[in-house]
Amino acid sequence: MTETALILIDVQRGFDEADFWGPRNNPGAEANMKALLDAWQERRLPVVLVHHDSAKPDSPLRPGQAGNDFKPELDGARPDLVFGKQVNSAFLGDVDLDAWLRKRGITSFVVAGIQTNFCCETTARMGGNLGYDVTFALDATFTFDLPEVTADELYRVTAANLANQFATVKSTKDILAGLS
Repeated sequence: MTETALILIDVQRGFDEADFWGPRNNPGAEANMKALLDAWQERRLPVVLVHHDSAKPDSPLRPGQAGNDFKPELDGARPDLVFGKQVNSAFLGDVDLDAWLRKRGITSFVVAGIQTNFCCETTARMGGNLGYDVTFALDATFTFDLPEVTADELYRVTAANLANQFATVKSTKDILAGLS
């Protein structure tokens, strides 16, 4: 049986800057990210941490800034792979994620992190297109309002976009129950 990797995307302190990002949804997302991380580490399953290294001068996610650091929920993480990216997909980062997964025989992964409708959704879509069995931990993600669209609306649209096309959308509770 193949191992399922956990890919935690952009779980960074800079996303706590409400003045920069605006209103967010799903205040329980970080607790769910931590629950997934803890379960993966207990079972010694592969964990990948990805961070966004923004090139924008005003971004709190710029390298060298405190906002580029991982959030406290990832303290104590023992990842198998850590790398940065400057675009929305973890498959287009500083490491060839596809090659790394394939070299290890990993054909399935769970996506969680920030933001639901950008980096998490894009990574899930690319993973699905590359033939991976992708599970999207919807309640272990969050996003921010955009003009004319609330974070909750974006959250639901992402779930609809991914379901049955690119990924299986599940709750953290259901994912963890499947690990037992």
